[in-house]
Amino acid sequence: MKAAELCIREVIVASRETSIVDAARLMREHHIGCLVITDDIAGHPSPVGILTDRDIVIEVIAKDIPLNDVTVGDVMTFALLKVSEDEELFDVAQRMRARGVRRVPVITADTGALAGIIAMDDILSLLSQELSLLSTLTSREAEQEARKRPRG
Repeated sequence: MKAAELCIREVIVASRETSIVDAARLMREHHIGCLVITDDIAGHPSPVGILTDRDIVIEVIAKDIPLNDVTVGDVMTFALLKVSEDEELFDVAQRMRARGVRRVPVITADTGALAGIIAMDDILSLLSQELSLLSTLTSREAEQEARKRPRG
């Protein structure tokens, strides 16, 4: 399966100039743990960073920095892992593990524009569904065998 098939297309974004308070409000309003930070490049929103709720806690609140003095650009992660829509999910998961990240923006192959986001939770949910299907297959196979060849 390709990243394009699993990614969430409705991504909540912010700019570097967004205040930390407004970013936290966006996260709360949309029930999400991160914002993708974008710049307009060649007329397309292109991901340039990511801000997580953890970033806000560790970099701002724990350091007792006045909230009104901080923008997203001051705190966001710049070393952003991005994956292409045409990448296989197994490769995406390996890259996420290697970088120690739980969320990655998905970009278009042609322009590098933001296409969606994948969270490790999305991949785990897909895998659990597939394992459940395999488990069902195994138990049904045993039922079929019992019907074909009753004991006795």
